Amino acid sequence: MRVARTAVATHTGRKRRHNEDAYVCQPPLFAIADGMGGARAGEVASRLAAAALQSGEVDGNGKERVTALIQAANRSVYERSSQDAEVAGMGTTMTVALVEDATVTLGHVGDSRAYVLRDGELEQLTDDHSLVAELVRGGKLSAEEAEHHPQRSVITRALGTDPDVDVDTFTVEAEDGDVFVLCSDGLTDMVGDDEIGRVLAGSRENLKEAAEELVRRANKAGGQDNITVVAFEMTDEPDEQTLERTVEQTQPMPAAEATPEPERRRIWRFLPLVILLLGIAAAAIALWILVR
Repeated sequence: MRVARTAVATHTGRKRRHNEDAYVCQPPLFAIADGMGGARAGEVASRLAAAALQSGEVDGNGKERVTALIQAANRSVYERSSQDAEVAGMGTTMTVALVEDATVTLGHVGDSRAYVLRDGELEQLTDDHSLVAELVRGGKLSAEEAEHHPQRSVITRALGTDPDVDVDTFTVEAEDGDVFVLCSDGLTDMVGDDEIGRVLAGSRENLKEAAEELVRRANKAGGQDNITVVAFEMTDEPDEQTLERTVEQTQPMPAAEATPEPERRRIWRFLPLVILLLGIAAAAIALWILVR
């Protein structure tokens, strides 16, 4: 199993002056971070977190690696927030996907989301760490009420607010044709899951087009926040380049003892001259005998 295609689309939205979302799309690692903190602190937080992921070198299995990467990102944001008064109190969400063969390991903090589209059905993989989501899970609020709750953007867990952070980690066994999507709440607050699923299913042959269409629809619905979509598709088909290299390496080679074709042609080219010289020599010998 391998990553077949990837796509990213991001936009500031219609209400914000700066894009405080950051992303990573470097197979086998994918991530999204939605910064917060006022002014441009959110932008600093999300970019610090994304940079920490890209530069992190950790060992272990999928869950251990993802957790270690997110903890490193958390420390990077926390240390900057503690040392720089201009960005004090900043933080960011983070959702990470790491592909290892047929397994996708996800790590999650905050209310950005991860989905998978499988056989035309969209499934939300992550649980929002938000006040409203907690109320829904506790049965104190309905899903319909949550959609319009005035505190739906208040999150209960984020990177950068403490030296360590509690990370949700889990694995998903990928299947051929699965499309995984990471997105900020700028999409999910504006576009429902059913609509997200329809857009992805309707543009399976062009992930980039699907990601851009989701951003367009979020803006059309109001674009209240920054919007970012990272998507990748899994396949069990062989890599075409790998297949080409394999075919080239298995081509039969000429036998080592065979005479090269150019050399054989050279020998046959001089054969008439050799016959002519032999004939002249024979005639000269016959003439010499007669003269004697």
